[in-house]
Amino acid sequence: MEKLLTHMAVGLTIIGSLSACQSVQVIQVQNIKESASTQNNAHIYCAGTESCQFERLDQTFIMKEHNELEREAIKAGIVRIQGKSLKEPNAVYLSVTPVQHEVVVRFYPISPDKAERLHVIHAFKPKANYTLTMYRDRTKHKASLLEASAPDPLCVDLKMEQKTIRRFCKPYNVLTGLGEFVEKKL
Repeated sequence: MEKLLTHMAVGLTIIGSLSACQSVQVIQVQNIKESASTQNNAHIYCAGTESCQFERLDQTFIMKEHNELEREAIKAGIVRIQGKSLKEPNAVYLSVTPVQHEVVVRFYPISPDKAERLHVIHAFKPKANYTLTMYRDRTKHKASLLEASAPDPLCVDLKMEQKTIRRFCKPYNVLTGLGEFVEKKL
């Protein structure tokens, strides 16, 4: 009985410390203030799936696999929270200088265990809001029965304000089951 109580106490301590760590991170991010140098920044959001996370901006890692922010991203001041907790869907967005950046985003369209990664290199404009939105492209009609049974392609639109400026799609390869995100002409 004592062993059980000891294990329960250790488990509760670990859970408490993990949630405390996450709330400390939220407080640190909420304390990042806009300054004269960040007022011209572009804001980058992700949407379309239950969960999407920013993995990396250029060489700065943003978020670990399990909704835990990297310290260097907090120190760099590029992370913002649009909710009250990191547990909310798509709670994090980025505030970046208006130059060309590489952004790596993880989308979870099927399950929380299987991430689809998209690498985007884009020259962001000042004071603009960008959204990376994932969806299934259901407009294609396949000819063969084998191709018709394949899942619809995953697509991600890069929108500036409300206008789609770039589109990336990952078609399903019937033979291998694998595919790559490829930019499509609009």
